[in-house]
Amino acid sequence: MLDVHDHRSLGQRLDLFHLQEEAPGMVFWHPRGYQLYQLIEERVRRRMRHEGYLEVRTPQLLAQPLWEKSGHWDNFRQNMFALAEEGERHHALKPVNCPGHIQLVQRMGPSYRDLPLRLGEFGLVHRSEPSGSLHGLFRLRQFTQDDGHIFCAEEQLSDEVFAFCRSLHAFYAAFGFEHIQVAFSSRPAQRAGSDAVWDRAEALLSEAAARAGLDCRPQPGEGAFYGPKLEFVLKDRLGRDWQCGTIQLDLVLPERFDLSYVDASGQKRRPMMLHRAMLGSLERFIGILLEHHEGALPAWLAPRQVVVAPLGEGQVADAERFAARLRAADCRVGVDARAESLSRKIVDAHQDGVPWLVVVGRREVEQNAVSLRHRDGTQAALSQDDAVARLVAECQPASAV
Repeated sequence: MLDVHDHRSLGQRLDLFHLQEEAPGMVFWHPRGYQLYQLIEERVRRRMRHEGYLEVRTPQLLAQPLWEKSGHWDNFRQNMFALAEEGERHHALKPVNCPGHIQLVQRMGPSYRDLPLRLGEFGLVHRSEPSGSLHGLFRLRQFTQDDGHIFCAEEQLSDEVFAFCRSLHAFYAAFGFEHIQVAFSSRPAQRAGSDAVWDRAEALLSEAAARAGLDCRPQPGEGAFYGPKLEFVLKDRLGRDWQCGTIQLDLVLPERFDLSYVDASGQKRRPMMLHRAMLGSLERFIGILLEHHEGALPAWLAPRQVVVAPLGEGQVADAERFAARLRAADCRVGVDARAESLSRKIVDAHQDGVPWLVVVGRREVEQNAVSLRHRDGTQAALSQDDAVARLVAECQPASAV
């Protein structure tokens, strides 16, 4: 029996998603759950636009030689779904988006004027996780990364790391996470690239982190096989740590793929590559978010923000008109016109994670007013115009990107 605060229980109660044996480690998103998914995706996309990322889409299936060239075939093969064709030729469902983005950069043939070049993708990836390790949204075989790659000159590297780090606190705070720690993950035992390459990468990333004012906890041996990384760890209301954001410096893949750009003197130069994500896995982040808020999501994230409850049949039309005003202002609103008591409607709205209940009775209609009830128990009687203004303000996302 699942705990009531487990994200899988909350997903059922709030009608967000389900998992089933016929698709192990993959999510069936219900309409409300997919709305939550899209709200988070749009929040990330908004930040991508603000920071000058170009959004792209790359193929799901790539041939074995590409994975051999990237080093994933040797260093990540156990986590990949490979499909055999005639003979010995294999393809694999992508577990990461990096090689696809590198292919795009090779086609673009950038010059120094195009750098830094920032590519972003909500990349659907597949990883061959053992069935015993699957755990709700926290460990899946199919999930979406809010992935991004920055291709830049060495003199631009520090600025790019600084820009990524500087507003992460505001970004996470909008989701209700105030406490963030940073870890520095250095070279693992199984890795690509020479010790000299790793020495340089670790020094450059360490210098950039210091410039960004980060106090990093060392994590020896926890880097990616191609480079060191900074990992951003969120603390939830139960005191648990969740690694979400990351930025990784990669000097290996640009060399393996012979990436280059043309500098101001017409000479070919090797770009540096940064891998970055703010959430990591959208699905996993939703699971963290649900447990952190115990299902009571911030109003801007709630799939249904407002329920309008008429007290009798005579007020249904008035309730519908008030709901229409809110919808016109982009609030996500429903009308509970069931022949149920007000107390039942309040309980059901709270169970559905709805932040606001609007009561429309005969007296309210006569006074051109409504009664607002928040899920925390506070109440207010307001004119319809004031109630619309307040609800619209409460339901909008925070302005910080």
